[in-house]
Amino acid sequence: MRSLPFRKTRSLWLKTAQSAAVVVMAIALASGCTRRGKDLDVELADGTKAKLEHKDTLRINVSTEPPTLDWHKATDTTSSWITGNTMEGLVEYDLNDKELGLIPALATKWEPTENARKWKFTLRENVKWSDGQPFAAQHVLDGWKRLMARETASEYAYFLFALKNGKAFNEGKVPFEQVGAKITAPNVIEVELEKPMGYFPYLLTHSSTFPVRLDVVQKHGDRWTEAGNIVTLGPYTLKAWQHDKQILLQANDNYFGEKPFIKNIVAYMIQEQATAINLFDSGKLDSVHSLPSVELRKLRQRKEFRETSTLTLQYYGFNVSKAPFNNPLVRKAISMGIDRQQVVQMLAGGQLPMTSWIPSGMFGYEAERGLSFNPEKAKELMKQAGYGEGKPFPKIEFRFNTNEDHQRVAENIQAQLKKNLGVEMEIKNEEWKVFLNTLKTDPPQMFRMGWQADYPDPDNFMNLMTSYSEQNRTRWKNAQYDSLVEKAAGLTDKNERKAIYSQAQKLMVEDEVPAYPVYSGVNHLLISPRVEGYPVNVLNRFLYKRAKLKE
Repeated sequence: MRSLPFRKTRSLWLKTAQSAAVVVMAIALASGCTRRGKDLDVELADGTKAKLEHKDTLRINVSTEPPTLDWHKATDTTSSWITGNTMEGLVEYDLNDKELGLIPALATKWEPTENARKWKFTLRENVKWSDGQPFAAQHVLDGWKRLMARETASEYAYFLFALKNGKAFNEGKVPFEQVGAKITAPNVIEVELEKPMGYFPYLLTHSSTFPVRLDVVQKHGDRWTEAGNIVTLGPYTLKAWQHDKQILLQANDNYFGEKPFIKNIVAYMIQEQATAINLFDSGKLDSVHSLPSVELRKLRQRKEFRETSTLTLQYYGFNVSKAPFNNPLVRKAISMGIDRQQVVQMLAGGQLPMTSWIPSGMFGYEAERGLSFNPEKAKELMKQAGYGEGKPFPKIEFRFNTNEDHQRVAENIQAQLKKNLGVEMEIKNEEWKVFLNTLKTDPPQMFRMGWQADYPDPDNFMNLMTSYSEQNRTRWKNAQYDSLVEKAAGLTDKNERKAIYSQAQKLMVEDEVPAYPVYSGVNHLLISPRVEGYPVNVLNRFLYKRAKLKE
């Protein structure tokens, strides 16, 4: 689903731990604790204060400010964490199903015809937005049009290029009226695709495809997602957003589905992992995600500890437009000069070393695909690229978003490249929003990135590196790769699809190498015993509407 941020550096651990008591008090004062100790006073968008009873309030840590709550523009897991609880699409995952099947949301049923080239969606009736206005099929098409419109500049526009003329509309070649999405009855939308696609409904679980109220966007402009302005359809509404501090979600009285068991969710933005754990231990937080790897041995002994595999990929990308990485020989040498097993042994969190672009646990995964550790071969490739004693390899710049484990991995790979290839790598970290902007405007020579599955199909990972994907930060473009990915998406036979994905993976991670996989992640959490049914799943979708609080 989204590019993945995490938290602060190892050097902060001891420093923040020493001042934990001060931080706990500061958080308590900032959140307005009442005389009862655990109840909270939170300032709402209109300036008034709401008193939140402890028994009705879940307190989580999202660790960083969401870059945006505009679901057509959000590209990261933090933003989707919030929008996933305030909005819903036509369908959603049954997260209790190991196969991650689909269940109704705004659509009550969906039916394919013409070998899944056409789809008919029947929408739920008598649904209201959070402001009481009726939900209509036009809001779905308005959302799709806004997503694909070039002026929106959505990095997920390509998600609906499967629609007939979807890409052509994005390129300004045809009007939206020629796109394959029509309202054929007040509660029916019929979709025509460019080619058959059996997994098309899975795309509609993604927040970028959600409906929108254009009147709200037009009225408030860039501030339409602020608390007090935003209008949503999900189980929770955005009641307060104190930027860089906390967010308050409250149960939506107009929600069409079964009402949430938990009335309030307070989401803090605490970057330091040590601080978050201390707040958890003092009863100020009900969960902590992405625990520091250096503490896992101790944390595993705790009854609150949870571990789950995830459909994720951690990778290092090259800006192929910048020397020396405009040479594929150099890119291959760097990939072969890194021992991924050493990286995951250092992390010691159950991560799986990867050379395949498609992660373990997903159809299409190939354990042997990609370039394995071979420093001697890597040195030969460097010589073929023209580097040696007479022409030393230049010092390279690597950037990553601020996080303890990303720092440790970067330092490990920095040391490996120095030892194995004599390559000097300067590492720099940036806060999440700054880092995303850097990748968008001027990607460095080499950078760290991650990807969480939006839907459990290899297309979600392979599409990431197409020439038209806004998520492709490497500036690599390959028409053959694009063609293979598009061809596989239009097939229904699994064996045929797997064979084509194998060709596409070989082209990317063995021949061209615009990026190289490092490992597939594992999620580590601390969850308070007072929370029942905390949402833990391989898609990292933290949807709280079925969670409960115990006294």
